[in-house]
Amino acid sequence: MPDNQHEKIFLSDYKAFPWKVDRVDLTFKLSPKATRVLSRIAFRPDPAAPAAPFFLHGESVRLISAAIDGEPVSPDVTDRGLTCDVPDRPFLWEAEVEISPEENTALEGLYMSNGIFSTQCEAEGFRRITFYPDRPDVLARFRVRIESDLPVLLSNGNPVASGKGFAEWDDPWPKPAYLFALVAGDLQPVRDTFTTRSGREVDLAIWVRKGDEHKCAWGLESLKASMKWDEETYGREYQLDIFNIVAVSDFNAGAMENTGLNIFNSALVLASPETATDAEFERIEGVIAHEYFHNWTGNRVTCRDWFQLSLKEGLTVYRDQQFTSDMRSAPVKRIEDALLLRARQFREDGGPLAHPVRPESFVEINNFYTLTVYEKGAEVVGMLKRLVGDNAWRAGCDLYFERHDGEAVTIEDWLAAFADTMGRDLEQFKRWYSQAGTPRLSVKEDWDGQTYKLTLTQSTPPTPGQSDKLPLVIPVAIGLLHPDGAEIVGTTMVEMSQETEVLTYDIADLCKRQGKDVARPVPSLLRGFSAPVIVEFERPTEENAFLLAHDTDPFNRWEAGRNLSREVLLKRAAGEEADDAHLVKGISSVLRDTHLDPAFKALVLGLPSEDDIAQGLHAAGKTPDPTAIHAAGEALRDRIAEELEPLLAKTFDENQVPGPYSPDAAAAGKRSLANRCLGLLSRRDDGARAAAQYDSADNMTLSLAALSALLNIGKGDAQLADFETKWRDDPLVMDKWFSLQVASAAPEDAATTADRLTGHPAFNWKNPNRFRSVFSPLANANPAGFHDPSGKAYELMADWLIRLDPVNPSIAARGSTAFDTWERYDTGRQEKMRAALQRILDTPNLSRDTREMVSRILGD
Repeated sequence: MPDNQHEKIFLSDYKAFPWKVDRVDLTFKLSPKATRVLSRIAFRPDPAAPAAPFFLHGESVRLISAAIDGEPVSPDVTDRGLTCDVPDRPFLWEAEVEISPEENTALEGLYMSNGIFSTQCEAEGFRRITFYPDRPDVLARFRVRIESDLPVLLSNGNPVASGKGFAEWDDPWPKPAYLFALVAGDLQPVRDTFTTRSGREVDLAIWVRKGDEHKCAWGLESLKASMKWDEETYGREYQLDIFNIVAVSDFNAGAMENTGLNIFNSALVLASPETATDAEFERIEGVIAHEYFHNWTGNRVTCRDWFQLSLKEGLTVYRDQQFTSDMRSAPVKRIEDALLLRARQFREDGGPLAHPVRPESFVEINNFYTLTVYEKGAEVVGMLKRLVGDNAWRAGCDLYFERHDGEAVTIEDWLAAFADTMGRDLEQFKRWYSQAGTPRLSVKEDWDGQTYKLTLTQSTPPTPGQSDKLPLVIPVAIGLLHPDGAEIVGTTMVEMSQETEVLTYDIADLCKRQGKDVARPVPSLLRGFSAPVIVEFERPTEENAFLLAHDTDPFNRWEAGRNLSREVLLKRAAGEEADDAHLVKGISSVLRDTHLDPAFKALVLGLPSEDDIAQGLHAAGKTPDPTAIHAAGEALRDRIAEELEPLLAKTFDENQVPGPYSPDAAAAGKRSLANRCLGLLSRRDDGARAAAQYDSADNMTLSLAALSALLNIGKGDAQLADFETKWRDDPLVMDKWFSLQVASAAPEDAATTADRLTGHPAFNWKNPNRFRSVFSPLANANPAGFHDPSGKAYELMADWLIRLDPVNPSIAARGSTAFDTWERYDTGRQEKMRAALQRILDTPNLSRDTREMVSRILGD
């Protein structure tokens, strides 16, 4: 094993571990500064694996003793692990190590957070607990004994023994070390039960700090709904007698799917009407489902190596998207997923951080927990389902689970289940996993008065390390509309596999059979966002307005409105004149349509993000000016508010939700629409409605929307102070208070606002949630502020990433992606961003996490 911490690891170099692990017995003697971990691991040689030295990973652990079959040994120990001579037969490895959870600020492995011991072992955290083959293809049964005076001692599996000062847990299902979990602390349970389809009763509990018990009901309801849905939709039943969720306040990610003991960032499990918004209720529902669904897609069937990460994450994201679609509105969910993909993953695909869904190499695996692996990976899974159909999809999934339960597998194993089910070759489809970049789908039309032709041409731009791209299999859903608004060709799925595909429609015959006048059809392209591609099609403004009014596909109806607003913003941000009449009229027609879901209307009212417009200008060969983009957006909002004020007021009034708060989709949709209207109306009534809503609000959704509306028009100081006074003792709500100020700051004040907030007594920069509450909105929610020509935000971001890196390198590395579009902008901004990146890179003892990310961003 190399000691060079910056050496790349390649997929092509994979070799199986030369030993099998039959059993792992761990004893933890917990202490904040000096926890002792005793391990007893039963190894046996794997004759099918290539021979190699016996190496166990280990980082930040102090070896006290080691023995093989009871005989002491003296391994060769480095800062990356140990090597040792071992017999060529089954043997028992025993070791005792010491670690310091209190000093583990990286929050990987076993760490201490506000008096609670907790673990995070994915991807490579277990090596910070004890010496072990910390790789996902080494599966073993674990039995764990925890010794401590703390009242709650939890681990994976089922409880088997407990007494004064100890608890023992046994997990009968083999698992990789990254799924190991331990929690110990003074926690309170909120309990429930779930009866599986086979009649077994499973004990459920969410463990929280005292005082947070009233915030657990939604989490438990979401968990039960997830368990029921997975049984009904995929036939997957939970296997243990108990399922625990623990909420911790210091956590790098959102949540972790450890078998039987999910550990959650408290922000993604705790919710009450007074403290969480509708969006957070929905997010909690989805994340709890996601982590539960990992029980089969990730735990029972896991990854052979970390290059296969999307095998569990992309697949499970797709499953949680299905779940939310079934629980709420499928069209709205599809639009929201596309918005996320386009805003963040397309940006990733188009910049220096582009990489395939299955990367070929990495230095630090934590840097590849990306939107490409998760969200694009989910899109690839969704395309597979569209191509094979519902019946073959379920049959392929069943075969996959049947074949590989208890195994660590690859993308090839996943695809083989469907190839065998369908009897078809999926080699070309597999290119989606190996080719980086967002494909472009160029569309040209031809009409001769009788026949209509569409010529589709696919291409994928070069990305770092991949200059040449091969054609992909792209499912393209297409419909054709008659000028009278009716469909003449319903949704048809075209399976495009060549570089160019020509589709020919006999419109004269179709119209004759439907009793219509022969007329040029209007194409509705990529319905339902059937593939993660960019459609390049010069469509007249009038045609987008027509589709916004008539398209039967909800996604494309929303897309048409989006195209109208993008057209206006792109022109105005480039200093050109643009007519917004079609957009305003289209929004008016949508708001007046009583058949549309309020949540859908709210999405139509939203404008493209400033980063979206910057991407569009850059793609057109223009240099985006963040200040001009921001001004264009503000002017268009003012225009919509002015033209539609009476209708917005009427819509606002009609979508008030009476009675006690409920997070259900119907009520949440109405509040979403009303709050969109409120934001626009505040520009006309000087914030009167927003101030009234803030004063009368009985839930966080209404309070936060009102406060946001006020801050966005330069008001709300009194409400902001009241909010802080009311919620200063609730960390999750205070995260919102920090974020809102940075997001709504005037561009020229954004860096100053963020800097001021870092001096607030409640700003704990070592807590990931609190750090992100200031710097994530600065980088993502206020682009004009981040890219202010002064460069103050660049300097501030670099200062804090340098400070954070030695404490929590994972969060620092992710924060550096704020600079990943540096080449997009003018020379002055480029020079300032490059200088900030270089200053980070020149920092002594920079972590491998941050060094790899910054080097990739700079193109080194």
